[in-house]
Amino acid sequence: MSIYVGNLDYDLGKEDLEEVFSEYGKVTRVHLPTDRESGRKRGFAFVEMSTKDEESAAIDALDGAEWVGRTLKVNQAKPRENNRSGGGARKSFRV
Repeated sequence: MSIYVGNLDYDLGKEDLEEVFSEYGKVTRVHLPTDRESGRKRGFAFVEMSTKDEESAAIDALDGAEWVGRTLKVNQAKPRENNRSGGGARKSFRV
């Protein structure tokens, strides 16, 4: 299970998230996605903790909490959907 953390300040780093989430258990991984073009953080993160109970406690405590002047959106991360198509439009031709 992974936790989605949205509405983050762009200046926050992994250490900041580890510090906050460690209050609810052991943080095993923090991922801060960046924009491919600019390299800038995208304003959200994924946090993994050592147990589901710890993740649930963090979600319950932090969803809707204010942190660094922003209201956090914290919930269970959903599996990534593969929305990438294989290229151009497919056309059918009549013969």
